[in-house]
Amino acid sequence: MPIRIADNLPARRTLEAEGVIVMGETEAARQDIRPLRIALLNLMPDKITTETQIARLLGATPLQIELTLVRLSGHVSKTTSAGHIAEFYRPFDEIQTERFDGLIITGAPVETMAYGEVTYWDELRRIFDWSQTHCHRLLTICWGAMAALHYFHGVPKHPLAAKAHGVFDHEVRASGSPWLRGMSDVVPVPVSRWSEVRSADLPAGLTVLLESEESGLCLVDDPARRALHMLNHLEYDTLTLDTEYRRDGSGPVPRHYYRNDDPANLPRNTWRTHGHQLFGNWINEVYQTTPFDLDDVGAVLQV
Repeated sequence: MPIRIADNLPARRTLEAEGVIVMGETEAARQDIRPLRIALLNLMPDKITTETQIARLLGATPLQIELTLVRLSGHVSKTTSAGHIAEFYRPFDEIQTERFDGLIITGAPVETMAYGEVTYWDELRRIFDWSQTHCHRLLTICWGAMAALHYFHGVPKHPLAAKAHGVFDHEVRASGSPWLRGMSDVVPVPVSRWSEVRSADLPAGLTVLLESEESGLCLVDDPARRALHMLNHLEYDTLTLDTEYRRDGSGPVPRHYYRNDDPANLPRNTWRTHGHQLFGNWINEVYQTTPFDLDDVGAVLQV
């Protein structure tokens, strides 16, 4: 089944060219089916790229997905055109009375700041609370995962001496987890961050699913909050790390990414299948456990 997005969202052309089945709002209205409602709170500066990356992974699953793009009500993006935001994004204040089967919260370029110094921290805390009453499942990514772990469990983040940048092998720590179904014992994952969350700081009740000896935590299961926290970037495109490296103009070469670690060579994508597997597992779990009636979404999950 296809992913349902706005008829003229830029991601639509990209996904159709890749063979992803995309359904516009007009076509979807003709079908008598309840799609899974997934909200994407996109905090990344390049919103169009992130929309495409997430929609690609959601659209590869066999279920019909209705993707709602959400923005913060009290923060104005300076890196994506106001016209794009106005046309395709709904402010949180507008959707907060609605219910969703899943909520995805991305990373943001604020990880070197204390949480309380982030201008939209108060609104994000409201969204975290709202996710527990109006969303069936929560998936957080990079800084979004750090922020969620801090807000829900008081887990600190620690600054790194140098940016963790590259594709690192991560070992499976909980092979029976439904989130890791179909994955290899070792999972390469793109990493791009200036801080980290440490497994030693996690309280009881959280389960480490993927972890790297080089780059630390990657994936944490948080059943009490119906949440999955991914500290890295399985959604990244092949050239995303390359774009970041050349944009910054300095800093270490992303490790284990280019052939022979030489940026003159093209990178190889070694994580694509695992990204599809993780998002497919998440969507499957949402589908298997969400209530049929959206009014029942947000009820306490028995774990």
